[in-house]
Amino acid sequence: MKQRFIFLLFIMGFLFFSKAFGQQDSLSFVSLDLKNAKINEIITELEKQTNYHFYYDASEFDSLLVTISIKQQPLANALNQLFNKTDFNFAFDNNFHVFLTKGKTLNLFIATDFFANSNQNNRRKTQTNINYAEEPEQKAVWENKLYEIGDKSIKSLQKNFSISGYLKDAISGEAIVGASVFIEQPRVGISTDANGYYSLLLPKGRHTLHIRSVGMKDTKRQIYIYNNGKFNIDLKETVVALNDVIITAQKESNIKNAQMGVQKVDIKAIKQVPVVFGETDILKVISTLPGVKTTGEASTGLNVRGGSADQNLILFNDSPIYNPSHFFGMFSAFNPEIIKDVELFKSSIPARYGGRLSSVLNINTREGNKEKFTGSAGIGLLTSRLNIEGPINSKTSFIVGGRTTYANWLLNLLPEPYKGSKATFYDLNLNISHEINKKNNVYLTAYLSQDHFNLNSDTLFGYRNKNVSIKWKHLYNDKLQSVFTSGLTNYHYKISSQKFPATAYQLGFDINQAFFKAHFNYYLDKKHTFDFGINTLHYQLHPGSYLPLSNESLVKPDQIATEKALESAIYFSDTYTISSLFTLDAGIRFSVFNYLGPHEVNIYPANLPKTLNNMLNSVSQNGIIKTYAAPEYRASLRYAFTDNFSLKAGYNTQQQYIHSISNTASIAPTDVWKLSDTNIKPQHGSQVSLGVYNNFKSNSIETSVEVYYKNIKNYLDYKSGAQLIMNHHIETDVIATKGKAYGVEFLVKKLKGKLNGWVSYTWSRILLKMDDPQAGELINKGMFYPANYDKPHDVSVITNYHFSHRFSTSLNVTYSTGRPITLPSGAYNYGGSVRTLYLERNGYRIPDYFRSDFSMNIEGNHKVFQKTHNSWTLGVYNITGRKNPYSVYYISENGQTNGYKLSIFGSAIPFINFNIRF
Repeated sequence: MKQRFIFLLFIMGFLFFSKAFGQQDSLSFVSLDLKNAKINEIITELEKQTNYHFYYDASEFDSLLVTISIKQQPLANALNQLFNKTDFNFAFDNNFHVFLTKGKTLNLFIATDFFANSNQNNRRKTQTNINYAEEPEQKAVWENKLYEIGDKSIKSLQKNFSISGYLKDAISGEAIVGASVFIEQPRVGISTDANGYYSLLLPKGRHTLHIRSVGMKDTKRQIYIYNNGKFNIDLKETVVALNDVIITAQKESNIKNAQMGVQKVDIKAIKQVPVVFGETDILKVISTLPGVKTTGEASTGLNVRGGSADQNLILFNDSPIYNPSHFFGMFSAFNPEIIKDVELFKSSIPARYGGRLSSVLNINTREGNKEKFTGSAGIGLLTSRLNIEGPINSKTSFIVGGRTTYANWLLNLLPEPYKGSKATFYDLNLNISHEINKKNNVYLTAYLSQDHFNLNSDTLFGYRNKNVSIKWKHLYNDKLQSVFTSGLTNYHYKISSQKFPATAYQLGFDINQAFFKAHFNYYLDKKHTFDFGINTLHYQLHPGSYLPLSNESLVKPDQIATEKALESAIYFSDTYTISSLFTLDAGIRFSVFNYLGPHEVNIYPANLPKTLNNMLNSVSQNGIIKTYAAPEYRASLRYAFTDNFSLKAGYNTQQQYIHSISNTASIAPTDVWKLSDTNIKPQHGSQVSLGVYNNFKSNSIETSVEVYYKNIKNYLDYKSGAQLIMNHHIETDVIATKGKAYGVEFLVKKLKGKLNGWVSYTWSRILLKMDDPQAGELINKGMFYPANYDKPHDVSVITNYHFSHRFSTSLNVTYSTGRPITLPSGAYNYGGSVRTLYLERNGYRIPDYFRSDFSMNIEGNHKVFQKTHNSWTLGVYNITGRKNPYSVYYISENGQTNGYKLSIFGSAIPFINFNIRF
């Protein structure tokens, strides 16, 4: 009995002291002296002074600023004072956890007298179970919750396990592309693919998973890995605060990514840049980046690192676009409201892309809201647009958009001889995405754009782009996935005149393509990621037709024979993470081009110029007439000296089997495209580049310097007096040149703050040479001469200033060297007619180009519950009214040759747009 009494006293004493010690810890005393402190500062201080760990959703507390001064108060009392007169609540459990919530109470089981000395009400005293386990495929929303991945009951000797899933927008359900997903220790990370998918191999145990993406809030997830598992993450859009305006993608990507010469621009940044008539223009903004130029206003052809306009592969949802312009080149043919992101590769082009020498411009559209029906509309001085998106069912969503113009009122205000001109255009987009199951998704995209215009004459110009494609993404397992894409694309232009019935004609040209792509991505381990696949592309060109437009027309029909070809490629690349500091990305692409019959092949003798007088005969051939094949090498490496400083180098070779036959510096509707054949060889380019990248102030300021040198072979230039349209022997009027391009590019970006934007400067040269007398007449005596788009100096300054959430301004300043021209020096008599004698080709330049633009963006109120959100954009294009020359031309008048300067916009142009989202 005595022993039982002593044992009972011992148990009571143990419980008393255990409770006393637990009470003392739960009533930890804290001191705070804070002014305008944010929630993360408060929690950091409280966790330093206690053994408690806090869990909360930071986005719910982003507006909380606290000023408090207390000394040695119980933790519960301190929290009561912190959240006094707010709708924030807190709750404790018995495992030293504190849970913070907004607008609701989380009731946990704790000791009944826990709040005896803290005047806490009784609303936090009931019992609720806390369960950290989730289903095998999780959807992670909270930052401070611990998510368990894999089945803990399964025992395994493996040290590393696979974690994979999708990143999506929490509001629209749309996939987030190019987001960085990584852990710090050990440094392991990856970027999400075009469908928002990621896969990582991580050690067993607890980790903090960091997620960063364009326009989305930086976040993290607490995970504990037991086995392989799925882990989907929903991200929230960045709340644009005055001290946090994100204008570009991929924080730290310029430092961490092995690829160089890559520019990714978010559509939100594009919309902030003022352009002519206030219409958001993707290509105009891309042209402000270093290494990217245009020949002038009203031109959407890009010249990237010394490349001509036809040396850029423009992909719109994986479909090639040949003429990406509207309205004489003043607008790009892409509706900005449905665009998700734009990616430009000008160096270290991935092995999956090929067919062009200079760059790849990859434009992707949004999938459409998966949660609810929404839309947007806009009306401006020249254009209007309407876009609608939403779910069709729980697994299918759509987005449809269209634009059109009503610009004739403006053209009627032009002076003679352009008064009375007419112009119309429209473009339509349709995207449908469908989730078959967790491993299979299909996407259908369709695109149509069309232009018609005349310049106060009976001659009507018209051109159109048509594209349709279907994409199937299949996930085999956590490491292997594939994307299969097939589609059709068509580009067509037409010129017609019917003023005089006897000479009424129609001139036409078109390109038809059918393509198939199979791309595979295999994540071997944290050191190796493989990309491999095949591409095939079938060409069918109608190089020209000249036909009578009516029965009364006496025009003699003429048609150039159809051309066909097959371009195929197989590729493989490996992203090898040698260490956290050193990364190598290497690949090879082997391309094969087959020129197909039936076709008439013109035969010329070897070692003699290709002229009509030297042509031996013309032979009809079938099957494969000519085959070209070549390996294309891609390599880039990165060495990171610190987290903010890295050095990169790259080398790549390219083959191009299609040529634009043009004597203009930019893309024009009448450009003729020509396939490589027995007489015209493929273009070949090789480029070496080196870059230094350094970020400052927590990666809020990016700086980079890149230098490059490029060799070009078989670039087509034209002979003097060449006939480029309806030429059955085009090889006799063009010549293959070789060239060199080199330059240095500087870029400074400020990513955050009220004032943000970027400054780019490029110094570059592109020089061509034709020094083979056996190929024909030498140009400039066989010496190097500048291409007609060579502009050594190019500067762009893009600035945005946010005065408030509702009002911001943008300023754009551009300067560049004038492009080259060929001047006449006299006249001579030949064959009974007077002809102009010209100096060396491209030996002189038009005056330099300078322009500044200004715009204001005025948002409506930011109430959450309202049917529409409205905004206004107004500003002035070409503030100074400078008459920038687009070209200089010469006319023979009264026996004299007189020169004239053509300016597209010779005055300041105000604009205003009204935008609505619903």
